[in-house]
Formats: sequence, C-alpha cells, structure tokens
Amino acid sequence: MRNKFDVAIIGSGPGGYVAAIRASQLGLTVVIIERADIGGICLNWGCIPTKALLRSAELYEFIKKSSDFGIKIKDYSLDLETIIMRSRSVAEKLSTGVKYLLKKNKVEVVKGHGTLLGDSKIKVEEENGKTQTILEAQNIIIATGAKPKQISGLIADGKVVWDYRHALRPKKVPTKLIIVGSGAIGIEFASFYNALGTEVTVIEMQNRILSAEDEEVSSFAKKKFEEKGINFFVESSFKVIQKDSNTISLLVKTQDEEKKIEAPNILIAAGVIGNLENLGLAEIGVKTKLGSILTDKYCQTNVEGIFAIGDVTAPPWLAHKASHEGIMVAEILSGQHDVKPIKTENIPGCTYSIPQIASVGLSEGKAIELGYQVKVGIFPFLANGKALAMGEEEGFIKTIFDKETGELLGAHMVGAEVTELIGAYLVGKELETTSAELINTIFPHPTMSEMLHESVLNAEGQTIHY
Repeated sequence: MRNKFDVAIIGSGPGGYVAAIRASQLGLTVVIIERADIGGICLNWGCIPTKALLRSAELYEFIKKSSDFGIKIKDYSLDLETIIMRSRSVAEKLSTGVKYLLKKNKVEVVKGHGTLLGDSKIKVEEENGKTQTILEAQNIIIATGAKPKQISGLIADGKVVWDYRHALRPKKVPTKLIIVGSGAIGIEFASFYNALGTEVTVIEMQNRILSAEDEEVSSFAKKKFEEKGINFFVESSFKVIQKDSNTISLLVKTQDEEKKIEAPNILIAAGVIGNLENLGLAEIGVKTKLGSILTDKYCQTNVEGIFAIGDVTAPPWLAHKASHEGIMVAEILSGQHDVKPIKTENIPGCTYSIPQIASVGLSEGKAIELGYQVKVGIFPFLANGKALAMGEEEGFIKTIFDKETGELLGAHMVGAEVTELIGAYLVGKELETTSAELINTIFPHPTMSEMLHESVLNAEGQTIHY
C-alpha cells in the first residue's frame, strides 16, 4: 500500500466517505482511516437503523387501526428479535455498499485510529496497539463525528442506563422507559418504544420539546405524542434517588411539582459532543471550543491543510450537512475556484417520529426577532383529500414569507411523510423562490404535495380548500 496521498480522511461516516468518493472522482489520491465501522455512526448506529426500527413501529400502528380500512386482523404480535435483526441487516447492507463504492472509486481504506503528527503526517495505530503506520497527505480532513453527551452519575452501562446503541438492541421491550432529552434522537426513540407498548416519560430542561422547531409545530407534536400516551416534563431538572441493577428512580422537579418516577431503563439523549480524543489536535495547534473543532465557512481549521467536517464541528449535527461539507472540501482541494459555502439556513431538519416533523429556514418567531414583516400560511392535513384517503388527517404545513419581497423564509410541517414533502421547499429555498412563484406552480391532484401549495395560498389570503 502507498503511504503518500493527496487527501487523507479520518472517519468514514456520511461526511468522510462522501468526501473520499468525490475527491477521487476529481482525480485526487485518497485514503480513509477508520477505527470502527465503515459508514460511521449514522449508517451503522444512527440514521439508518433507527429508521428501520421506526418503520416496524409504523406498521405495528397501521395494523392496530387496520379495521378502520375494512381489514380485520385478529392475530398479530411483536417479534422484537426480528425487528432488531432487520434493522441491523439494513445497516449492514448499506455498509457493504459503501465499502464497494470506496473500492470502485479507488479509495484506500486503512483500519485503525488516526493521530495527527504535524507536517502532513498521520500515525495510524491498530486496535491492538501493536501495529503502527505513518501516512502522509497534502491535505487532511477530520470527519470523526460525535458521541452522546454523558450526564454525571448516569454512565451508560447497557443494563439500566442506555445510550442510542443500547436502545437499538434491547433484549426485551421495557415496561417503562425514561428518556432524558427531547431532541430528534429522544423523540424518535420515544415514538418507537411507545408504539411497542412501553410507558415512556421524556424529561426536557427547555420550556418545550423539540426546541429547534417552530413553536407551533413543537406544541402540536407534543399534544399528539401525549395523546399516544407519552409523558413529558418540560422546564425540568432531576436527581437520581436510587439505582440498582434492575431499576432507576428519579425525583423530577418542574416549576409546578416534584414527582418521583422509576423505570427499568433510562436513555440519555441529551445531545452530542465531538470525537476529539487522541487526534493530536492540541499538539499541532488546531483550535477547538466546547467539544467541537473550529472552522471557517469552507471547513478550514486554523492550521493550513487541515479541514474538519460533520458532527465534529459546529451544529447542526446532521448527516446531510456532513455530506455536503465533504463534497465542498473535496472540490476545494481539487482546485475548483467557484465553490460556494453551505447556507446553514437552507439545511433541513427531520425527525422521524410518529407523526414526523420537518423544517427548513426561519421559524415564525425567529423571523420576527430578526426584524422581518412576515406573511404566514397554514394548511391542515384534514383538508387534503389524499391525506384523508390514507387515514393521515393529523398535521399541518406552515410557510413563512417576507411580506415585502415575497421570499420564502421558512417552512415547517408535522404529519405523515413530511420528511419527504419538505424536499420541494428545499429547492425553493435554494432558488430563493417567492410566494408568487409557488402559487403559479401546478401541483398534481390528488397528492399530499398539494398541501404545500395550499399553505402558500393561505399566506396570501387565497386559500381554496380551507
């Protein structure tokens, strides 16, 4: 194997492997250094396997209400082992696919932990610590991702205290589950376990769940989750009263009450922190802050020739952001001069709960805070023919426009398949579309996408079907 490359990438997640493929396509010699699974956390332990689990949960929910569609199913049951096996199989299939793509694109893969040595050198140490390799690269991309934040006194042990890896592979469906954190990870697992019959309680220190979302969406989603039986404590804190090998007891405090809760398992989903350990960052002078590597808008660190992408840098911590950063850096390194930085306001957020949540751009509150005069449109699922036919009448589409220019500032939605519907608005945001242009767009009937159109009509006082 060669030891000198144009680009060396530490980490093979959705940032690292995409950067590697694009760099190779552009004629650069590329090596990826990976200490664990090809495809990273997202593919193996995050985005993909959780969606497979949630699909099983959705089907289980559909079966429960199949009689509404004239289909009576009397005998059905959960097979947790098969649900988990399918989730792992999907992840493994995609990981195998990434390995093939790296090979197809002539990307070298070196297993081990990479440490920066300076002078364009990286030490790669195998897991057993016995074999070391020194690689040289003209440019280095750090794409090591992030890990769950830990809470003092609640270190994940896989028995009572879980992180996302443990929640993906339970030995049995817990009767009760406490989840700390109501971001996308916490809410997705809350939906999954709630659908399987677990009594779920979510503890959130902020004054509302899904605090990154538009307040109206957050409020609606909370109401629907509560209707499904999920319990919430917001603006809350807690302390551990007792913990043994089978259960944990907490005292939860809110502004209005103190309550003791207990469960056989607690899932810590209180955010992530970058994987910075033993990378040699301090030794070569790469600046970090609060568990993230500092970069400019082109993902360049303060050290020439060293870039950082994905969850090891600043939020939002999203796979699609990492991938686009990887492509951007690869194109910069290939010598392209017209590379544009990513517009963070155009990065979508998706939560694959039941119901789903999706958004892009400014919330109504943020737009007003920034001084915009806004026009807001809302269209409910219950007024859409396709949604009614599908039995999915809970949810709404919300659009926010600049009153002066008509520019689309943000879009926020909650309901069935909104993580797919959001795509149309993403194109609109990138093209700086206006309400007038969206109104003149002909959407097919009957589809759920018609709600995108109707929400814009509502913003302009032209609603037809509501």
